[in-house]
Amino acid sequence: MKTLSIVIPVYNERRTLLALLARVLKVDIGNLRKQVVMVDDCSKDGTTDLIRRLESEWPELMAAHGVSKKRLAEASLKCLFHEVNGGKGTALRTGFDGATGDYVLIQDADLEYDPEDYPRLLAPILDGRADVVYGSRFAGDTRRVLLFWHSVGNQFLTFLSNAFTDLNLTDMETCYKVFRAEVIQGLKLESERFGIEPEITAKVAKMRYRVYEVPITYNGRSYAEGKKIGVKDGFEALWCIVKYSWFDSDYVKGAIVEETLSKMNSLERFNRHLYDSVLPFLGDRILEVGSGTGNITRFLLGRADVTATDLNADSMDRLRLEFSEYDGFDARVWDVSQPPPADLVDAGHDTVVCLNVLEHVEDHEAALRNMRAILAKKGGRLVLLVPSYTSLYSDLDKGLGHFRRYERDELRRLVEAAGFEVEKEFRFNLVGLLGWALNGRVLHRSRLPVRQLGMYEMIAPMTLPVEKRLDLPVGLSLVVVARARPDA
Repeated sequence: MKTLSIVIPVYNERRTLLALLARVLKVDIGNLRKQVVMVDDCSKDGTTDLIRRLESEWPELMAAHGVSKKRLAEASLKCLFHEVNGGKGTALRTGFDGATGDYVLIQDADLEYDPEDYPRLLAPILDGRADVVYGSRFAGDTRRVLLFWHSVGNQFLTFLSNAFTDLNLTDMETCYKVFRAEVIQGLKLESERFGIEPEITAKVAKMRYRVYEVPITYNGRSYAEGKKIGVKDGFEALWCIVKYSWFDSDYVKGAIVEETLSKMNSLERFNRHLYDSVLPFLGDRILEVGSGTGNITRFLLGRADVTATDLNADSMDRLRLEFSEYDGFDARVWDVSQPPPADLVDAGHDTVVCLNVLEHVEDHEAALRNMRAILAKKGGRLVLLVPSYTSLYSDLDKGLGHFRRYERDELRRLVEAAGFEVEKEFRFNLVGLLGWALNGRVLHRSRLPVRQLGMYEMIAPMTLPVEKRLDLPVGLSLVVVARARPDA
């Protein structure tokens, strides 16, 4: 049975905490178990003592608030404590680290947000449509009418966040956010106070996660009733919106490959030109190796029937959902270093597209033979793109999981030894070559700076067509088009 971890940062909420916990436990979330993760942020009003009582008297205290034995049996409690007050962001980061569920939901410790909204918040994630769900206080559901200027501030911050992230949220500052656990636990978060909200939003947007928003009920508090966020926090949020959208490059914990895939997926004009460069060599039934997040798949589908393949089962699930209504689309989990299943061999593919994948495969010779096996019956084409120039191999390559870069003659020999006849070779991406040399060989970076990629996306429409017309003999990547020799 899967589990929902409910992370509750707590600071001076002694008078509402038990009532809130009872509401959390009573709500029906179907077949999910609940893990309540409370983080006491060095409270001063007796909340700390109450939480320590909860650790030992959890069933009794909750039963006194009307929670049934059945609901208690479906839930567990984890209590974490800060010895020094660190702010909401610090408490949430502690809670995320302590959560062990499959999904993570943020819940404030007051009574402003109603746990009865959990099923609505969870639905887009449980049915596979979303990676992240925001609960909007301004999207048309019942709410308490209160604090005009506070709502104006919220809406202004949401507007500014949207302008920087290119999302169209109605409520960025909402407490209610739900995540697949690997999403929130993979983000590299650092905000200590209320800046955590724009930081999460900026990094979710940068990773190109699928974000949904659902309306929620809201019973906002006045400052007299204990609301803590103030003008100072608004200015902090403004700074965090700019900081994490423009200046922050490392936004996941060590997962450089996933981060880079996300960055490359956002380069729409670059990906379009890459597709246009290989378009003349594509047939009508394409097998794509290493589809990842689908940055090229969507273009291929405009041309032909496509079978997307990748090692990552989650990526294939996402692509199945995204393209489920496209005729002629399929998605398969396949390790290209392993022999292809018989049904892939017999499927009649006339083209294999393998872009920026072979360098990730330790046994690249086997991978090339396996791609030929897909094409051998029809004598189809392989369209292969790899990083060029072994002298450029650097920390950037290591961080991305590249085993190697390629020289032209070496790659031709490998392709021919695997059973192909090379039809065409050309270089691709001169400007990228300069950026890779600077970041990898000169500055010894292990990540591609997001601002540089943004600048590159702006100039790519001007530089890439010129490169194509001039057929320049240098470029960051090498493209080989080869015909499979049919089986005898």
